[in-house]
Amino acid sequence: MKKYILSISFSLFLILSLVGCDAIKNTNNTQRGTAIGAAGGAIIGGILGNNVGSGNNTALGSVIGGVVGGASGAYIGNRMDEQAKRIEEEIPGAEVVRVGEGIAVTFDENSGVYFDTNQDALNRDSKKSLDKLIKILQEYPKTDIVIEGHTDSVGNANYNLDLSRRRASSVVDYLIKNNISSKRLTMKYFGEEQPKYDNATAEGRAKNRRVELAIVANEEFKKEAEEQTSEN
Repeated sequence: MKKYILSISFSLFLILSLVGCDAIKNTNNTQRGTAIGAAGGAIIGGILGNNVGSGNNTALGSVIGGVVGGASGAYIGNRMDEQAKRIEEEIPGAEVVRVGEGIAVTFDENSGVYFDTNQDALNRDSKKSLDKLIKILQEYPKTDIVIEGHTDSVGNANYNLDLSRRRASSVVDYLIKNNISSKRLTMKYFGEEQPKYDNATAEGRAKNRRVELAIVANEEFKKEAEEQTSEN
């Protein structure tokens, strides 16, 4: 993941350095959440979200864009750590990134959530993987989920945009059908505009045919975190 260096302040520079892949993997959530909060909370989180959310890291941008930071952020993050661990254990092959107070999850053919060529219907393997995710989401009801659809660059760009919409919609519909409240869900779709890998190779194209999820604290969870940390 790219580092975004904005000439705003030295504090912001420190936060942006956390966006680097190594920094994300090598710091625990308490360190990340508290650092973001200390440098400006939701305002800096919004700046980061706008920049990281463009290019190759849309789900990650959605996560960072809604940070709370400080002690409340650390409280939320500790529980997100538990949820991320469950996803990694239950769905091998899913790319799970923990940063700030949220979770970014990428599903592709390696994790079992994928679509047949030019199709938007969920196949049997995809449903099995999503069933595992649904169980975890039900265990952590105080979170909102952003579902994003992506395609490779083969074919017409407008067609791919609509295909990514239909694929994301299939995931949203399946989650709702299995008792995940629609109030928790937001759908986005980008077609071929957000590649994470090289579309010039078959392997890269396969990885770009993906669905990404951003899991973030809802308002109830944020309020709970604020109340719990203010008492201590």
